[in-house]
Amino acid sequence: MWLGGAFHRKIDDAARHHETSITVGRPVGSTPLIDVLKIRVPRIESSVGTIRAVHESSVASKLLARVIEVDVTAGQRVVEDQVLVRLDEKDLLARLEQAQAKASGSRAVRDQAVIEHDRIRGLVAQEAASPIEWDRVQTALKSAEAELVHAEQATAEAMTVLAYATIRSPITGIVVDKRVEEGDMVTPGKVLLTLYDPTRMQLVASVRESLTRRIAVGQSIYVQVDALNKQCKGLVSEIVPEAESASRTFSVKVTGPCPPGIYTGMFGRLLIPLDDEEVIVVPRSVVRRIGQLTIVDVADGEVLRRRAVQLGRTFEEKVEVLSGLRVGERVAIGMTSIEGGL
Repeated sequence: MWLGGAFHRKIDDAARHHETSITVGRPVGSTPLIDVLKIRVPRIESSVGTIRAVHESSVASKLLARVIEVDVTAGQRVVEDQVLVRLDEKDLLARLEQAQAKASGSRAVRDQAVIEHDRIRGLVAQEAASPIEWDRVQTALKSAEAELVHAEQATAEAMTVLAYATIRSPITGIVVDKRVEEGDMVTPGKVLLTLYDPTRMQLVASVRESLTRRIAVGQSIYVQVDALNKQCKGLVSEIVPEAESASRTFSVKVTGPCPPGIYTGMFGRLLIPLDDEEVIVVPRSVVRRIGQLTIVDVADGEVLRRRAVQLGRTFEEKVEVLSGLRVGERVAIGMTSIEGGL
């Protein structure tokens, strides 16, 4: 038993002295006192979500070609119509030149057909040309005009395809994902870059079905961003009218201006207001810590006694008391701190 510590004190003298110091009272004297109050505060319930950009664009290639130049990096800001990527365009230029040459030849044939058409029309008026010859020049003119239209459309198509070799930014924003480098071979539909507009962000939160009746489209609501310890005020822009079968939640989107430092993909909380509740509060200045205890000096007649309390939320200069105090009790202001204040 001696080896097991049965004959040794389990609480040392320092701990016994510490316990005594918490329970022994001292006179109130001239110490200022303040009442413990009960106030009504709005009850808030949060729903977690992810911050996303309202306008996000994925830039893809429309050609099978080799990348010869990449002018941006991830995180770079770009403006609308800025060049992002250039593709090899040698074969496209050759096709354009071929189309332009064919259009020039078709235009010359059309011009000659017009001259012949006018000449035969004059002869027909003088009854010096046969109806068959007149029909022939009319058909030749229509055919030449059709060939010219076809050649001009082919030229326009070649110019459009050539423009696909220079990939430009569709929006003003930030490049968040670059998936291509110089020398890569890209295929039609392959995403090269992803951009988003940082001026308009939204929180996409999953709200359980029992809370959806507390919010409505157009309602002003707060969003908490834990990483920045900030709250943003926005508007409910959309409530997706379909619940996820696994979680029984609805997707709610809140948009609005955000402070600097907000990026897509960050974690956020949607603060949904519920009914008001009554809470017991005291000023933060009356609360101190002693070791692992949170204590206040409570007036018991003409004596101040230290009492351990359990705290909850903070409301500006007041703090919620979950247990240890009752409404109507009085606590001392400016009590002496042993290990520093909160």
